[in-house]
Amino acid sequence: MVSTNDFRNGMAIEVDGQVFTIVEFQHVKPGKGGAFVRTKLKNISTGAVLDRTFRAGEKFRRVRVEGKKMLFLYATPEEVVLMDNETYEQLSLTPALVGDSLRFVKENMDVEVLMVDGRPTELVPPIFVELEVTETQPGIKGDSVGGGGSKPATLETGAVVNVPLFLKNGERVKIDTRTGEYVERV
Repeated sequence: MVSTNDFRNGMAIEVDGQVFTIVEFQHVKPGKGGAFVRTKLKNISTGAVLDRTFRAGEKFRRVRVEGKKMLFLYATPEEVVLMDNETYEQLSLTPALVGDSLRFVKENMDVEVLMVDGRPTELVPPIFVELEVTETQPGIKGDSVGGGGSKPATLETGAVVNVPLFLKNGERVKIDTRTGEYVERV
């Protein structure tokens, strides 16, 4: 059990039967009445962020959250299969649990799986990935005058991102998986 006095950013607790991580918190001691703690909590399963206020000294069950490096093997419409890098055991997740996080992940790429009390809850791709452009419109000479133009490009994973006009099919690009944006040509 953990008290509101022990709160730390990033700590995982159970509130009303659901697991949340503490995004930020603030202890408040008004002139009148009892002290309380204002928190911003992120639901681990849904990703929703909510504001909650608790009385000082309230106790919650602390939840153990750990990240585990795994190798993405393949995905079908029914399952996403990963392999533990240390034990070589395979783990099968549902596509609903994985969500949109495989957009920029290709086979045999390392990913992180967040485990809450030993149960997988979220798949986190690497922050930056290098992928090949498989399909994009050719740039027209003089298109790049003035800078800032962009065009859609399909990557080897099937994801579509906006890239600068000078990029061609077969070139490799670096993508930020948090925002889904082009970073640079590799």
